[in-house]
Amino acid sequence: MLHLFAERQGRTLHLNTPHDFNQNTDRLIWVDLIAPTDAEAQWVEDTLGMVASIPGHTEDFESSARVYEEDHILYLRADFMAGRQQGHAVMPTQLAICRGTLVSVHEDDVPVIRLLRLKTRAQGHVDRSPMALLIALYATDVEYSADVLEDIHGTLVNISSSVLNERRGSDSDAEEFIGQIARQEALNGTIRRNLMDTRRALSFLMREPLLDKSQTKVAQQVLRDIESLNGHTAFIFDKINFLMDAIIGFININQNKVVKIFSVASVAMLPPTLIASIYGMNFEYMPELGQRWGYPMALALMVTSVIIPYAYFRKKGWLK
Repeated sequence: MLHLFAERQGRTLHLNTPHDFNQNTDRLIWVDLIAPTDAEAQWVEDTLGMVASIPGHTEDFESSARVYEEDHILYLRADFMAGRQQGHAVMPTQLAICRGTLVSVHEDDVPVIRLLRLKTRAQGHVDRSPMALLIALYATDVEYSADVLEDIHGTLVNISSSVLNERRGSDSDAEEFIGQIARQEALNGTIRRNLMDTRRALSFLMREPLLDKSQTKVAQQVLRDIESLNGHTAFIFDKINFLMDAIIGFININQNKVVKIFSVASVAMLPPTLIASIYGMNFEYMPELGQRWGYPMALALMVTSVIIPYAYFRKKGWLK
């Protein structure tokens, strides 16, 4: 799928097909390719002189591979988060600025780029330069990351309420909570990594320098937002660790309850076991063995020896 944005007489146009693009009157400012076909990739190569390829998941993660310039084309490799339906998976995206045009290539549509397309189509853009669009894309990514962090925090608050307030600590509940917390921890780590990636890209653009004064101010504000979000991710990591410790504590409490019950039961069964052992020795001079009341007396002694410790343990609250 191909999305084209061109400028014509001061207005930003959203073009559906390459045939709608008129090179005589339009200035191409953004080309967004979603799983491009061979024909679409060839059109981009013929129009802009660059190869549009989808970045793979096993590419090199060195700095030179993520942001570099070649043949007067600025290449940036970004990882944007997919939507909730995909479990917020990471979507590798190739970004490039070529001949005054921003080019983005990705395998599936992602909320960050889709949102920027909607803003550009509905409101236009004050600064229609490709660099301004690139900064706006990174700013939108930071805003989306902030929204996801709010969702993570809300999920952790719900888990905390269930674990601490309602004191739900059974094994099945603990298994469910640990799975939820593990997913939130992985998602929080993904956001932290993406924020670091965005910060590296913006730092490169400001260091070269490739931004004008107004774009530099926007980039600096985005960097400040990233710093605040990094602090929030650290807070979420601490909360996750606390909840993990709390859940493990409840698991240990449940295990201790089981061990305590078995310990109390074993202690309560010691007296009847002792009585049964004494009368099971069958020595010759044991007068109770020859009496008709010997057997009922032994049973009564064993029952009494169980009831007395049980009543004592119950009074002490050791059976709770």
